[in-house]
Amino acid sequence: MTSTGTPQLAGPTSDDERVRQQRRVGFSQRLGRWDVKVSPYLYISPFFILFIVVGLFPLLYTGYVSFHKWDLLTGKGDSVGFENFDWVLHSDMFWKSVRNTFSIFLLSSVPQVIIALVLAAILDANLRAKTFWRMGVLVPYVVAPVAVSLIFGQLFADQSGTINAILAKVGIDPILWHSHVLPSHIAIATMVNFRWTGYNTLIFLAAMQAIPRDLYEAALIDGAKRVRQFFSITIPMLRPTMIFIVVTSTIGGLQIFDEPRMFDQAGRGGADQQYLTVTNLIYQLGWTNRNFGRASAVAWILFLMILVISLINYLLSRRISSDETAGAKKRKKVRA
Repeated sequence: MTSTGTPQLAGPTSDDERVRQQRRVGFSQRLGRWDVKVSPYLYISPFFILFIVVGLFPLLYTGYVSFHKWDLLTGKGDSVGFENFDWVLHSDMFWKSVRNTFSIFLLSSVPQVIIALVLAAILDANLRAKTFWRMGVLVPYVVAPVAVSLIFGQLFADQSGTINAILAKVGIDPILWHSHVLPSHIAIATMVNFRWTGYNTLIFLAAMQAIPRDLYEAALIDGAKRVRQFFSITIPMLRPTMIFIVVTSTIGGLQIFDEPRMFDQAGRGGADQQYLTVTNLIYQLGWTNRNFGRASAVAWILFLMILVISLINYLLSRRISSDETAGAKKRKKVRA
């Protein structure tokens, strides 16, 4: 107490200050541990959130719609079980679209990968103004698909097309690009190759530039020419990139929509559906026929087809890679 008789409040002691410091340090340590554990998940969470919103949920909802009679105007109807899938699998139009899709896919993807690989090898060499040429191969990719389809639609016109005019000068009869199956597939595949070859070329080029130059120098000392270096060094080192491009080309090729949709003015896939693809069939069933149930069933069948084919591509590529690795180990043992 003071001289006036009022009680004196005790101030903070050193023990109290030590306890507060220990609490702050303990809280900071716990916060740091939580930061280490939780932060990585927070950093990657935007991808998973977007994937759930724009990927997983539409996929599951499409599966739900495929088991119902669902009209564009009236909305959800009665549950029909597997009736929509049964109709799709017994539809001649569906199997025509599958045939057309795989035909266009093979005519576009196989030449596309080969041409992109050759162009990347050329661009990887010492060229003058190589930056200009490397950027130039990407120009078709930035052109709008509608513009590409309109331009190539005129080039491949049945009567007054530029291609037929050139063929007529060399004595070849005009080709009905829009009426026959194979010519229409070749024309559409040409459009696809025009747009995507440059994109794949740059991917191959980036992978080629990552190959150690010591390998080429050692091969040059051993007397290997450029062609030998390309097949013995470049292609084996590009195997992971090739797997990536083959898988992405498969997924994109089986979902082709813009080019066949814009190949003629009607956008119906031809008078006899000679170039109607699966994605165009989904569009027609959903928006023209207003039957979302059947359109969703086709979408799910297409999803399963892409999944199976991508899995087969992956397994085959992995098998080839493992066989070559085992062969390399055997050769090393023989040399030792």
